[in-house]
Amino acid sequence: MLEKLVLPEWKNRKVADITPTDVDRLLTKIAAGRARPSKKKPTQKRRKKLAPPKPTPVRANRAGEMLRKMFNLAMLWKMRPDNPTFGFRRRPEVASDRFLSFEEIERLANALAVDEDQRAASIIRLCMLTGARLGEVRTATFDQFNLDLAIWTKQAAYTKQRRIHRVPISHEAVALIRLRREIVPKGCPFLFPGDVPDQPVGDPKRFWPKMQKVAQIPDVRIHDLRHTFASLLVSGGASLEMIGRLLGHTQIGTTQRYAHLIDAPLRAGVNAVGEMLKPRLRVVGEGETASVRSNVA
Repeated sequence: MLEKLVLPEWKNRKVADITPTDVDRLLTKIAAGRARPSKKKPTQKRRKKLAPPKPTPVRANRAGEMLRKMFNLAMLWKMRPDNPTFGFRRRPEVASDRFLSFEEIERLANALAVDEDQRAASIIRLCMLTGARLGEVRTATFDQFNLDLAIWTKQAAYTKQRRIHRVPISHEAVALIRLRREIVPKGCPFLFPGDVPDQPVGDPKRFWPKMQKVAQIPDVRIHDLRHTFASLLVSGGASLEMIGRLLGHTQIGTTQRYAHLIDAPLRAGVNAVGEMLKPRLRVVGEGETASVRSNVA
């Protein structure tokens, strides 16, 4: 963020010269979004125009947090007496709550099964089976897995929270990892080695749009597979604490986004009680009032 968003604007200005107005102007520009950089000589494949810039309020907020940390350090190092980012304007963030339906999951599974690139397909499968982040799956190594106990120990260097994250995995995930062990050349530590020696595979930037088209899920991101994993856990009766541990959340507020999904199993329980206690109805005789009376069983 510093190299791509901040330095092009502030360049070689001194730390002590940055004002709150400078910060607000920069974050406003970041929130407005920017067009993707285009090549001076576009290739033959790139015929259509690039999409216009989209607002990026989340990126502006993260940049503001990064700058706040920077200037706190500047104060600690006696480079300036105050922090110009104090009280910077935060943009509203709307969390994506896109969950795949069972039909969409089946269509995606079928699309993954028939595609030629089974390395990329297996990455998506493992994301679906574990709820792990794409980066955690791409960089996973065989020594992180205890297949006998079905445990995945993610090292701190590869997790977003920078903590060791130990989670159980399903039998299906274990079978997938065993299959990768048979395919990957001996001596390679990565489940999904890339084309560059001793490096994991890169992001499936071209593969996923193809899956979106084949599975007819154009609005689904790879990260939405993580949300879907959590929603399936909730529907199975898992608590928010369990979901937070499986997904590696360090703050309960992050897991609270799934709280509304708990209504489904709760409603099923309420309906079960209602079925047991619902009144038995009988039609009264002709000599009585023409109405329906109820007797509680």
